[in-house]
Amino acid sequence: MTSFTLEEIGRRARTAEEALRVLSASEKNKVLTISADYLVEHRKALLEANEKDVETAKANQMPPALVDRLLLTEERIAQMAEGLRQIAELEDPVGEVLSMKQRPNGLLIGQKRVPLGVIGIIYESRPNVTADAFGLCFKAGNAVVLRGGKDALYSNDAITKILPSSSRCNSAYHRYQP
Repeated sequence: MTSFTLEEIGRRARTAEEALRVLSASEKNKVLTISADYLVEHRKALLEANEKDVETAKANQMPPALVDRLLLTEERIAQMAEGLRQIAELEDPVGEVLSMKQRPNGLLIGQKRVPLGVIGIIYESRPNVTADAFGLCFKAGNAVVLRGGKDALYSNDAITKILPSSSRCNSAYHRYQP
């Protein structure tokens, strides 16, 4: 697992945001669809990584309900992939004009949806959130810094290594790990 300082993470996320800003809707949808396919294709590696997290959780006497939220199965991986496919099917929010008003002097003032830039998300030990957060932020043209719970460390690492990258969006998301 790779560790970065917060400053490095911020710089890389900013670089990613610049690359994401110029991606077309079709390019983003293609990356999301490929990401879904990769999750399913590499489910064995995901299950192996998740097994380490589950074993550690049980050894640490984590309550069964929390272990269940941590657990990945073939069905849950398929659901993660389906979630990314559904995000790809959504209308691209970037560039949508919400309203337009003309001022008395003729000046047009409107509201237009634009990416926020870099989003930071801290979440509990639910590996599916890693893919969901990536997908939603990516679709909206935002870079995302993910900080999942320590109990899902191996699972989250495996998910982020499986999600594809391209020369234009190789830094689409970054994760912080202690």
